[in-house]
Amino acid sequence: MFRLQGSKTLAVDLTGDAVKAKNGSMVAYDGRMAFKKMTGGGEGLRGMVTRRLTGEQMAVMEVTGQGTCYFADRASEINLVSLRGEKLYVEASNLLCTDAGLRTGTTFTGLRGGATGNGLFTTTVEGTGQAAIMSDGSAVVLRVSAQYPLFVDPGAYIAHQGSLQQHFQSGVNFRTLMGEGSGESFQIRFEGEGLVYVQPSERNTIGGDV
Repeated sequence: MFRLQGSKTLAVDLTGDAVKAKNGSMVAYDGRMAFKKMTGGGEGLRGMVTRRLTGEQMAVMEVTGQGTCYFADRASEINLVSLRGEKLYVEASNLLCTDAGLRTGTTFTGLRGGATGNGLFTTTVEGTGQAAIMSDGSAVVLRVSAQYPLFVDPGAYIAHQGSLQQHFQSGVNFRTLMGEGSGESFQIRFEGEGLVYVQPSERNTIGGDV
């Protein structure tokens, strides 16, 4: 069971079961716990090869035991996501912890991935269970519907779920090239039905100063 202990610490109650968490993110525990580093982001040898080829690195440990284990990472805000047979797309650097039964993988994101500064691939989490994702500041969850597409700054994007199509769009023009850009020349356009998680902070991206 995942629960927040404040907004920056995740408490997970274990009764002999397991979770997968970002390597080194345990800050405290009570009871008996065992920690084991997992290969390839928890996907075994094939996952290790895939992640090295795609550059989507993710160091994960498996935690098993009886008691409560607490996780945190650099005082980041933590957001809980419940999945019921759905797929969550999340930047690997924003993924803190998942139920052990959830499957992780990688998927191609195209130009959107390049614009976020995290590479052309991103991490997927799929199945039924809970996941905890991190953000720089309290994240907002924005709904996308067929009538209302959403535009997101690549540096503020964290994750999304649902039946969404994403398109990278650029507003670069002559004035931009002359150094008179607004700093908002690149956006990700989400269309369809789903949710997008956005943090109130922008990481450095290739288009951040354009």
